[in-house]
Amino acid sequence: MENTLFGYTEGQVAQFGLSVGVTAFILYMLFIVLNLARESKAGKFGTFILFLVLSFGMLGFIAKSIIQWALGM
Repeated sequence: MENTLFGYTEGQVAQFGLSVGVTAFILYMLFIVLNLARESKAGKFGTFILFLVLSFGMLGFIAKSIIQWALGM
């Protein structure tokens, strides 16, 4: 018998936590970058550079999700 939590297996709960939790964390980090750009009065180009540089790491997570969806994994 498999351990379940509210009818979901441990793997399903972990997958949900990863996808929803990391997505929420990414959105929160984007809010922080936007707030940083506003407080520093970076202007349009400075804000673009802040988003480009500070958000580049998030691109890997998003690309992984898109590739998994495209390949049906």
